[in-house]
Amino acid sequence: MNAVEEWRYETIGREASEALKRSGFDARFVLKGAEALDLIASFVKPGMKVGFGGSMSLRAIGAPERVKALGAVILDHNAPGLEPDRKLEILRAQLTCDLFLSSSNAVTLEGDIVNVDGNGNRVAALTFGPRKTVVVVGANKVVRDLDEALARLETVASPMNNKRLDRPNPCVRSGTCEDCRLETRICRVYQILRRRPSLSDFTVIVVGEPLGF
Repeated sequence: MNAVEEWRYETIGREASEALKRSGFDARFVLKGAEALDLIASFVKPGMKVGFGGSMSLRAIGAPERVKALGAVILDHNAPGLEPDRKLEILRAQLTCDLFLSSSNAVTLEGDIVNVDGNGNRVAALTFGPRKTVVVVGANKVVRDLDEALARLETVASPMNNKRLDRPNPCVRSGTCEDCRLETRICRVYQILRRRPSLSDFTVIVVGEPLGF
């Protein structure tokens, strides 16, 4: 990043963090992904069960490797070679794990967290269940309001995740959501967290650099 990009990401990242605090979240701002990784590590204890919500942001900063090195039991439904039944067991176990780690598709400067899922496992865990929830979000995902958040889902997050997952959906061809009706559609469950869920210990780490999509 150049100096102007760094300025922008830091400025909107700090503003988003303050908005999330007003929404009741334990929100932290850090400049770099490595700092976010250190914060995640502070919540990990040997033997605890840690679920991962399929986040490219967490993989980019090396969170699975760091958490495993700290002696935690990793619940990763995207681990290679999983049989369908085992994958489903892991998805269900994530709902009651000790620590659930995820990212978000968009965060607004009004203090909202906005997501879209295919199965709904991530948004379910973000709502209720795990003893501790940590969301790591790059400042590239910060938008002004809910309208911009939903637009970001349609023009950035959804098409790019469809491409990553090699889904034969129209957005892979056009680069934007076409509200398809195919069985291969991955945009099925939409979630808006306007305030911290009442019974959740919920930390959001906003990073002043781009992470994921």
